[in-house]
Amino acid sequence: MVHDVSEAAPSEAASPVRADAAAPSPTSSTGRLIGLDLARGLAVFGMYAAHIGPDPSVGGPLGWAMEVARGRSSALFALLAGFTLVLLTGRPQPRTGRAGRQAMGRVLIRSAVLVALGYALTCLDTSVDVILAAYGMVFFLSVPLYRLRADTLAVIAAATALVLPQVLYPLRAAVEGGSWADAVIAHDPLARITDSDGIIELFITGAYPVLTWLPFVIAGMALGRIDLARPGIRAKVGLLGGALAVLGYGGSWLAVHLVPGAQAAVSATTDGGSAASAWWSDAVGDPTTSTPDWLLVAAPHSQTTWSILGNTGVGLMVITACLIATEQSARFRWLAAPVIAVGSVSLTAYTGHIIAIKALGIDSLPTFPALLALVCLAAATMLLAVAWKRAFRRGPLEYMLHAATTPARLIN
Repeated sequence: MVHDVSEAAPSEAASPVRADAAAPSPTSSTGRLIGLDLARGLAVFGMYAAHIGPDPSVGGPLGWAMEVARGRSSALFALLAGFTLVLLTGRPQPRTGRAGRQAMGRVLIRSAVLVALGYALTCLDTSVDVILAAYGMVFFLSVPLYRLRADTLAVIAAATALVLPQVLYPLRAAVEGGSWADAVIAHDPLARITDSDGIIELFITGAYPVLTWLPFVIAGMALGRIDLARPGIRAKVGLLGGALAVLGYGGSWLAVHLVPGAQAAVSATTDGGSAASAWWSDAVGDPTTSTPDWLLVAAPHSQTTWSILGNTGVGLMVITACLIATEQSARFRWLAAPVIAVGSVSLTAYTGHIIAIKALGIDSLPTFPALLALVCLAAATMLLAVAWKRAFRRGPLEYMLHAATTPARLIN
């Protein structure tokens, strides 16, 4: 989502379209970043599918694909954001001294810009729950961890995935049942500036609460600290992703089906929504009241430990597959070049689709063919991205983000 690593590794930020022609070797750094761009591109289109694609209730393979895209695409973005943070602050070894302070300054400026851009897009009043503000805040909170080793980051990611959902649940219940939140909002400058619930919404009640999205970024940082060129390491990361997906979704399935009364309680909490698929699907709906049984589900937007584990596992598998595929086959890189180009301008692509939804009035056209809208938007994005990358190094908003961070060079 915030990919722009030219400051971290100039030789690695080449246009994927041009890099394909060079056919980098499987162990080249250029190839690895092309794999990350492919993963970002897939995440962009997953977000498109979730926002304007057909409803999963259409059933069949199309409905299944639309359901898979929900929640998991944004989690993949968060993992990649953590990887990007490591690229910006130094990889494989973190920068120290003045260079380290400047890198931290760039990240903090990026965080502020993303928060501001996120709230600006929210003001467009589309049906999209904009995630950029949450990303920006998570970036800010993750900066103190940038010097840590991969194993330490992995332990922190696991601990936050285990603990923070259990913290978020009573906090949401307290906000729902108490008047203290209104007092906090009334005195919150962010709430007044953004016409939202401010910090409480950003950290607790929003669609992407910072408390439960922090583990994704820290996990991505751990991945960024690993030497992915080591023999067999990508396969191990993929196997770890598979194990986490099985643990998250499988653990939820067992919990929902074996804990007495869990399905009935979850259904009642979601105003009668079926809990049969709550171990993997958003079809269960959003909770309207509180029940501890909600912590047993793994629906992608449920903000539970099970969902974080499952979504992280899927993200790691996708990243691994993209890295391996782009490094092993020049022909595949050529075929995937349009998606790779989108991934290299992912901030522009994400922002652009929200503006397009508003400008074209897609939200107000309930009878508009959703699949046609999705295909047209994806095709237009790929064409524009490929054309832009042939002429420019960064996307339009990526240039803006880069320019905004130039004051960090003044840090001593």
